[in-house]
Amino acid sequence: MSAQPVILRRTLHDELATLLRNMIIEGKLRPGSRIAESRLCTRFDVSRTPLREALKVLSVEGLVQLLPNKGATVVRVTPEQVEETLAILGTLEALAGELACARIDQERIHSTKSAYKQMLEHFCHGEELSYYKLNGIIHKAIFEAANNATLSETHAKLQARLSTLLFVAPNSPPRWAEAAEDHEQMMTALEERNGAKFAQVARRHISHRAEMMQIALDTLESRAGAQGRSADDYFERP
Repeated sequence: MSAQPVILRRTLHDELATLLRNMIIEGKLRPGSRIAESRLCTRFDVSRTPLREALKVLSVEGLVQLLPNKGATVVRVTPEQVEETLAILGTLEALAGELACARIDQERIHSTKSAYKQMLEHFCHGEELSYYKLNGIIHKAIFEAANNATLSETHAKLQARLSTLLFVAPNSPPRWAEAAEDHEQMMTALEERNGAKFAQVARRHISHRAEMMQIALDTLESRAGAQGRSADDYFERP
């Protein structure tokens, strides 16, 4: 097993929350699965107290459900929740783009475009995890440029709800190519400060995401009765 990251004891539950969040997003803790606290305590060499504090943080973020006397379970969103959430996210991202185009300065345009170029390199090399990390940085930069704290907070909370599906299924080449093309057009609209164009692309981008979310939901359904789980998944069957 590879060396584990060093955890700073003074912020132990925050460090654990970050590690667990990444495990959920990367699919190491699967939607609908019960989190095996004892195995995670062993993995990170911590007691249950800071681990449970970390799980409370993730519960507030909408990634984990805490059940009385049953421990914690990774949230599994329903098709209805995905549909409702994506509809709202499309509106929020379109609005953020319009505001960003009106308010963004040249320095932030340059840094955002630089992140996009790096993201494109990861796309060309098929590096999904690195691609999505930069994708998150780009969208965060756009919301920061919009300069509306309530808008950013609402988007982050809804975005977290869907992050459990991010790596459930491999990204199909056509869908991934569409997403990359959407981002290129967003960057063009941002440079042109064309809010209407950005909003149009953002709404189309959400429709592409909806297709990928459906693939993930179908994959989860097909795995529902699967046997022979890997020990590295760190979960228990409900």
